[in-house]
Amino acid sequence: MAKYFSLEWTTDAVDRDKLLRDYLREKEISRAALTEIKFNGGFISVNGHEANVRYQLKSDDRVKVVFPVEVPSPAMKGEAIPLSIIYEDEYILVVNKPSGMNTIPSREHPFGSLANGLIGYYEAKGISATTHIVTRLDRDTSGIVLIAKHSHVHHLFSKQQRTGGVKRTYEALAEGIIGPETGMIEEPIARKNDSIIEREVNPDGQYACTFYRVLKRYGNFTHIQLRLETGRTHQIRVHMAFIGHPLLGDTLYGGNRQLISRQALHCREIKFIHPFLQKEFHFSSELPEDMKKITL
Repeated sequence: MAKYFSLEWTTDAVDRDKLLRDYLREKEISRAALTEIKFNGGFISVNGHEANVRYQLKSDDRVKVVFPVEVPSPAMKGEAIPLSIIYEDEYILVVNKPSGMNTIPSREHPFGSLANGLIGYYEAKGISATTHIVTRLDRDTSGIVLIAKHSHVHHLFSKQQRTGGVKRTYEALAEGIIGPETGMIEEPIARKNDSIIEREVNPDGQYACTFYRVLKRYGNFTHIQLRLETGRTHQIRVHMAFIGHPLLGDTLYGGNRQLISRQALHCREIKFIHPFLQKEFHFSSELPEDMKKITL
């Protein structure tokens, strides 16, 4: 049986005479969500009775929002793919994605993605949800991915991302010896005119800012930690190539594969405020073996 995602609140004296519509906006229920609820099977109740958004609230009213059941697209097939789950509750999942796995299906790789695995996991657990991936990673980038179990949860995280509330830290192995201990790369990034995949530093591109810190220098490469101020496609890879230190294994941006067969990039940590538990969560993921063995 399909399970509804719902939220409940009890009004205070300060909410007296507010319109239900305005109260729900204060609770960050988007207009798009209200439209979905109205036309696709959800409902809003006050004190156990279905209510119109023009209802005028009183103190101690019990407000409940029931969202429509989410159904995955027929094109998104669930697959029994083992997931490395770091954390799970009724609102979110945090998983450790291996390199070589797409976050979502692509034309070249229509199956075997994290999204396919999530649908299979939800189906096996009886969870009524489709995929809401908050923090995507490239196919060959490993590490932590944050997933929302419902569109409203995703909406709250998207707002948090826009204000810098979701913080990710990466580790990478870059070619050559990086001299400064720390640095900032502030260069705009755009899609290359002759490619649907490749990006480049371009004055007409979108603003992009990357901070890096040297962790250790080796004979011909440098182990670095990175933090993104913005989240452009391929940002770390493009910025490191731009300063003359492409990532090991990243042949798309000038790296070589003598030591590793994919770009040596790993999402090591994530921090965020849980939108419902209202506390900071912090998760980390060890370097994968292919990166670890060349840094020993």
